[in-house]
Amino acid sequence: MIAYRTRSPQETFEVGKRFAAQLKPGDCVFLTGTLGSGKTLFASGICEGLGVRMHATSPTFTFINEYSAPFGKVIHIDLYRIERPSEVDELGMEEYFTDQCVCLIEWPEKAAGRVPPRYYEVRFRHGDGENEREIAIEDVVPA
Repeated sequence: MIAYRTRSPQETFEVGKRFAAQLKPGDCVFLTGTLGSGKTLFASGICEGLGVRMHATSPTFTFINEYSAPFGKVIHIDLYRIERPSEVDELGMEEYFTDQCVCLIEWPEKAAGRVPPRYYEVRFRHGDGENEREIAIEDVVPA
């Protein structure tokens, strides 16, 4: 596990951008933490680091945003508003779990059993200061 402490939104963005360098098509990244803890900002940094040319925004109301990248697509999924497992099934997320996409999933716990078994988990916590964040990154490999 790798841990970071950021003290500004820009630092959180930059950690996401640097983390992107280790991602490859087919990877899935779970972004967990409370509201306002930096998940979407970190995801935007990943997008920039992967060569996405447009500004990445939260897909809270659309559930899924697709961004073109040099290798294929970055898929940003936000499951915050999901209330029932059947709603996850209706999204058709599994079509994005290919070697042409990098998938970023906020609130992945709402998709239990419907995601790839190998993923990176990025956990966010508010720190002591107003803009301070604690970010822990773990590569989860099934046993």
